[in-house]
Amino acid sequence: MRAPRALRRTAAEIAAPFPPLLADAERLAATVLLGEHGRRRAGLGDEFWQYRPAVEGDEARLVDWRRSAKSDVHFIRQREWQAAQSVMFWIDNARAMDFTSAEAFPRKISRARTLALALSILLVRAGERVGLTTSDHPPRSGEAQLLRLAEELLGEGEGREYGAPETRGMRPHSTAIFFSDFLGPFGGIEEAVARAADRDVRGVLFQVLDPQEESFPFDGRTIFESVGGTMRHETRRAGDLRARYLERLAARRDALSALCRATGWQMHVHHTDQPGQAALLWLHEALQRGRR
Repeated sequence: MRAPRALRRTAAEIAAPFPPLLADAERLAATVLLGEHGRRRAGLGDEFWQYRPAVEGDEARLVDWRRSAKSDVHFIRQREWQAAQSVMFWIDNARAMDFTSAEAFPRKISRARTLALALSILLVRAGERVGLTTSDHPPRSGEAQLLRLAEELLGEGEGREYGAPETRGMRPHSTAIFFSDFLGPFGGIEEAVARAADRDVRGVLFQVLDPQEESFPFDGRTIFESVGGTMRHETRRAGDLRARYLERLAARRDALSALCRATGWQMHVHHTDQPGQAALLWLHEALQRGRR
């Protein structure tokens, strides 16, 4: 239990500088929730909100006769409507996400986990629901859900070198955030985003890269080996590969951006040598943009 709590504390430290984030639902009918953290609108909650004059079609049982007796108008007693947005996370836990080029930088998977949980803290603090697209459990709110997420995020990783987004637990009309390096086969990424769009899910592709993967600083004799050890390439002139590598990286980024434009998603690139707070701020603003 100590490891999930440590991850929770680290995420809380990153989340601390930012105000609570309210993730609006674009389709409120699909995200109605009776509870304690409602947006103040008329509905079926338990808390009194306001009186309004009765209109034709209102049922007699809704009239507050005590309030109405004080005037010549019948009044309806309105209660608060609790509306919450579900935000679903997918964090790539394939072997490639274990990479870091220096002890000073976190592993890509570590940064992705911390950012996902930090954003969950902000959402739960605002009364929203969070969950994982890889889980069979529905998204929930509350402190217990944060610990549950931390435990699931620290589960065993995949044996594959590169992962593809999992969407089995994704709820229609929700918001999704995919954390990955997105360096594996493009087909799995494209298919997952298309499935999400078919469910009226909007979201973010959040690419996490080590600075070495961005700059390709290699020269001379170099042995390249995948984290999982399934791929290996040796060259005596690594510098000659730089231009081709950077071209392919740019092409992949262009493809991801085009996919986002076609589906109404957003994309961001984050390097693990950058502060976590800057990444969290971008995610905060991305969810704000997504609700407009």
